Amino acid sequence: MNVKKLAAALTMALSASFTMSAYAEGECVVHYTRAACPGKDAESFAKCDGKASCDKKVNADTPEACQAAALKACANDRLDITKSKIIGAHYKGSVLKSATGKEDFCADYDKRSAEFDRCPQ
Repeated sequence: MNVKKLAAALTMALSASFTMSAYAEGECVVHYTRAACPGKDAESFAKCDGKASCDKKVNADTPEACQAAALKACANDRLDITKSKIIGAHYKGSVLKSATGKEDFCADYDKRSAEFDRCPQ
């Protein structure tokens, strides 16, 4: 999946998931969108039941705890399986942003260059 398609998919997924009222007040929901290394879609997407994107509820009592959970979700220890991630979050129905004001928490992830775009050639 190229970057433009991934960005479009994220935008659609974030809009859909963040506008849904199915989430209870006070919930922290982290939205994952993964880009797989070539030929590794099934393995990379397994954590989202075979899909590139999914939402996961997280225990967080405050927006700050939810933001921390979203940033932590950027970690990628499957360098030969998952090329990159885009992580978004919302708390009590409101979209949360990273420390630098981005909806993609991985834009601020300090290990991004070490853990993303490391697929075998």
